[in-house]
Amino acid sequence: MRSRLFSVLALSIVLSAALASQTSATKLPPIKRQATPKAVVDEHLEAINRCDWTRLMAQYPADVEFFLPGGQVVKGRDAVGELFKGFVKPAKEGGLCGMKFTAEHTFVVGDTINVQWVGSADFLAEPYRGADAYETKDGLMQAQVTTFEGNRLKMK
Repeated sequence: MRSRLFSVLALSIVLSAALASQTSATKLPPIKRQATPKAVVDEHLEAINRCDWTRLMAQYPADVEFFLPGGQVVKGRDAVGELFKGFVKPAKEGGLCGMKFTAEHTFVVGDTINVQWVGSADFLAEPYRGADAYETKDGLMQAQVTTFEGNRLKMK
């Protein structure tokens, strides 16, 4: 009986340690405010171009909303974190790390920065164009509206 109890206890400790390491691996970074709306967008583009999940997520508040094509809305920092976690993986793992977004046209309306961009990568057969509206508030990315649709990328 004692050895069985010890086995259950040992298994419980191993599982707890595994879950703790998973949780710490997905823990959201501290918020980092930027000085201006332009700085928020510049940080976003730099972070996504470097596949830096930590920098990306440092700019999103708890109540962020991310508007995707087809009426899909991703609400909250945790959900946006999951969205970007897949995005920053290497292409061979189903992500889009290595895709570089370059602004072609920018139009500012108050604290909202609208960017028409082109995305390119070695794994793309042709550049992909789209646009985002980045709504900033208090140095953070409060909301984002994007035309990005990964299923429209033409892969090599």
